[in-house]
Amino acid sequence: MDAAAVRAAAGRIAPHARRTPVLRTEVGGRPVVLKLEHLQLSGSFKLRGALNALLAGGLPDAVVTASGGNHGAAVAAAARLLGVPATVFVPESVPEVKARLIEAQGARLVRGGATYADSALAAVAAADAGGALYLPAYDHPLVVAGQGTCAAEVVAEVPEVDSIVVAVGGGGLAAGTALSGVRTVAVEPTGCCALRDALDAGRPVDSATDSIAASALGATRVGDLPFAVLRDAQALSVLVDDADILAARDLLWSEFRLAVEPAAAAPLAALLAGAVPGDLPALIVCGANSQWLAG
Repeated sequence: MDAAAVRAAAGRIAPHARRTPVLRTEVGGRPVVLKLEHLQLSGSFKLRGALNALLAGGLPDAVVTASGGNHGAAVAAAARLLGVPATVFVPESVPEVKARLIEAQGARLVRGGATYADSALAAVAAADAGGALYLPAYDHPLVVAGQGTCAAEVVAEVPEVDSIVVAVGGGGLAAGTALSGVRTVAVEPTGCCALRDALDAGRPVDSATDSIAASALGATRVGDLPFAVLRDAQALSVLVDDADILAARDLLWSEFRLAVEPAAAAPLAALLAGAVPGDLPALIVCGANSQWLAG
């Protein structure tokens, strides 16, 4: 995979996805760029990858996926935009705000299993039985390329950015970001760190998913493709704890009036912890689908 795949994805999705704004500001006296991707259709960056994957190979008759919430909402939204029937399998623990969003986009929602991995097994079986396209959440080259369009927009608008900080679940956004050529800082919760566990083991391995941000970052194993891209790019792995994530989320609201889910605040938590290099880092504020916001 390379930057050419991201450029091709950008062309495909441009008629459908929002080009989200960037905000140049300061945090604690340090200049930063915030990429406001929580303003994307469906509430997260995942629409980019879903659109690219559906458009690149010719539209399928139907699409099936599994998700902890945001990917499912993105696939549902992309399918609605493109006129494709969608079914989304989610674990029983899916936040209600994300379940409602999936159904509001017109997709069929199927609950079952304790983890995302359980839902993925059921979704693959259903897709095979029904002849539908199964669309993975992150371990797919077209999904990774689509997610990479987010960082590409940052670089195009603020070329002096010298590090891009992203939250990591299965690794699709981080891998797409690494294709930008700018140093990628990959941030995970301490209790939910599939990438760090893979880097320590030298390969993707099963990982725990115990975090306030698990509904978005709760992959039990980082994707093989994202792992290879991030390893080769020598992405910097950073861990932050849940208390720091929640403090960063609250700061995004109190200082900037940005209402986001916990996963979207993980990059800021890393910055506040002094773990982010660069003279002008960009933080991808990746999603807005939070039970906290729904009240």
